[in-house]
Formats: sequence, C-alpha cells, structure tokens
Amino acid sequence: MLLLSTTSPRWMVLYAFMATAGSAIGCWILYLISRRAGARALNRFSEAKQKRVKDLIDRYDMLSVLVATLLPPPFPFKLFVITAGVFRFSLFRFMIAITAGRAFRFLLEGYFAVRYGAEAKVLLARYYPWIGLSVALGVVVFVIVRKLLKRGTSATVEQTLETGN
Repeated sequence: MLLLSTTSPRWMVLYAFMATAGSAIGCWILYLISRRAGARALNRFSEAKQKRVKDLIDRYDMLSVLVATLLPPPFPFKLFVITAGVFRFSLFRFMIAITAGRAFRFLLEGYFAVRYGAEAKVLLARYYPWIGLSVALGVVVFVIVRKLLKRGTSATVEQTLETGN
C-alpha cells in the first residue's frame, strides 16, 4: 500500500479500495470457516481472551468489530473475526464493520504515503498505534454521545407527551 501509493499517488484510492476488498474477502472466508469449525476455531486463544471478545461483541455489536479493524498489531484482530463467526454474529453487520474499518485504515495509510512519501513508513510505524487508538476512541466517544443525545431526545419527547404540551 505504502510503496504503491508513494510510487503512483494518483492511484492511491484504487490501491486502498483493492486492499480493503482483499482484506474484507479474507475476513469473510475466515468468518465462514469459523462458523463451520465452531468452538474448535477458538482453541488457539486463551479462554479469558475468548470470553472478553465474546462479551465485547455481544455488548457493542458492530462497534467492537469496527474498532478491532483500526487497532494496530499486536492487537488480536483475527480473534474478533473468528469469534464473530463461531457465535454467528450477523454476516451483513460484520462485513459493514470490516469494510468501513479497513477502508479508513488503508485510506489513511495511502494519504500518509502520498503526503510524506518514503517517510510515511517510518511515521506510521512510530505513530500508528497512537493514531489507531485515537480513531478508535473517537468512534467510541461518537457512539456514546449519539446514544446519550438520542436518550435525551426520547426523554424530552416522553415528558412533552405526558404533560400534554
């Protein structure tokens, strides 16, 4: 991604699209295999990690998968893919989260390559953990604020209906 985008900046969006498609297809295949393999697919991971990821997916749904796509290695991204398959998380919602997260990540990498050229690799190696964590945190804060505003609006509507105003 970095090499291609540095060499041919005008093709960066195509490269990001192709990388996103390749990653999404790979995740889709792993999801389907995990669905068929069942719990055996999770045996490579500790029970504590399995439980934590299942709880995150159950509690935060698509958001947990989306955030997992943005976090840098050594974050266990594949564990989220396998867990989603084993516990039959909605394939449609799973693919939306994977595609959105990976598209953002590859477009960001492409932008850095176009903007900073050969230095992009060094910059991303040094700062991507912080960039990934910041973006993930931003997504979480956005969702929480949105839910709070929605809850506040619902409460206001209910009060208006109760008082008859």
